[in-house]
Amino acid sequence: MRGDFAASIPDQIAAALEPYGLVPRGGFVFDEENALSPLIQGTHFRSVVLVGYFGSAIWPHFTRWWQDHRDSQDPLDQWSKDVLTAVATRFGAIAVFPSDRPYLPFQQWGMRAEGLRPSPLGILIHPQYGLWQAFRGALLFDRAIDFASGGPQRHPCDDCQDKPCLSACPVNAFSDGGYDVVRCRSHLASGEGNECLSGGCLARRACPAGHEYAYSAPQMRFHMKAFARG
Repeated sequence: MRGDFAASIPDQIAAALEPYGLVPRGGFVFDEENALSPLIQGTHFRSVVLVGYFGSAIWPHFTRWWQDHRDSQDPLDQWSKDVLTAVATRFGAIAVFPSDRPYLPFQQWGMRAEGLRPSPLGILIHPQYGLWQAFRGALLFDRAIDFASGGPQRHPCDDCQDKPCLSACPVNAFSDGGYDVVRCRSHLASGEGNECLSGGCLARRACPAGHEYAYSAPQMRFHMKAFARG
């Protein structure tokens, strides 16, 4: 019976997340050679299921919640925690989040779970959805979950000769040396960064991969204003 239950968990998780515009973003079982296994409150976990979204799927669900939680300091993080903590409890897991310290290796988990690789901007890029995707959390289990992990996927950047993402930033915040967060935030605060602040990061918007899944204008503004606040 336990084996049948464990095998059905991915489908059950997907059904539990669907009302919020969230989806399971792959998962895997930690093995002895895998240094990604987290130690939390003295417990090593056996498997992880990543949770996230594509495009603006979460936006209507989040904004309905936000109308009743205008006093929240970090509303998207709080909404994610409210939703995923309840889902985790239902499945006997614990929920963890990219915003919590000590920071967990979500990028590495995403690379293993979905076979993704980073873009020149440092953000993981999806072959279908491009840069318009994100992880909102993960469910950690103390037992093995039969959840197929992703193999290597086509990397959109391999076929992109011009790399417009690297030349679109008005203050050249992206370079071979990495991402200059201070320069980016200073530009947004200067009054000259209104186009980025109101319409979304120009470098991210310049990427041709998955452009049809770009966030809606209100979602773009929300994320940029939250980033500008630090």
